Amino acid sequence: MQDHNVIEEILMVNFRVVVSDPKDGKAYQLELDDKTSRKLFGLGIGDTFDGSIIGLDGYRLLITGGTDRDGFPQRRDLPGTGKKRILLAGGVGYRPKERGKRVRKMIRGRVISEEISQINTKIVSYGSKPLAEIAGKEDSG
Repeated sequence: MQDHNVIEEILMVNFRVVVSDPKDGKAYQLELDDKTSRKLFGLGIGDTFDGSIIGLDGYRLLITGGTDRDGFPQRRDLPGTGKKRILLAGGVGYRPKERGKRVRKMIRGRVISEEISQINTKIVSYGSKPLAEIAGKEDSG
């Protein structure tokens, strides 16, 4: 009986959504429970969604990136949900120390799945209440 609870706890998906506010340059973190986070499955980097899904009524958010449970970043140009080792010369996932240097790195696909732990978003349109009031405390500034 106790093992079943542990397995159930592992299967639960809790996302951290980082919402960036381009007006004031601040970012806010929101924790989503399993039920709420599942509503974001299938969306990918570059997609917009209604903020009411995550408790931000009136807001519209653009997905700009994310990371999986192991810390591998999502990349816009890699389709699907899986991980893949790709050759990078720069951009998301690799910053070369010298010009022309390339390296093979593990990168996650652009689509949100149960493997993702953090989603980065940017506000596209604002709601009636200020984000600082809804989110509670500031994350960075």
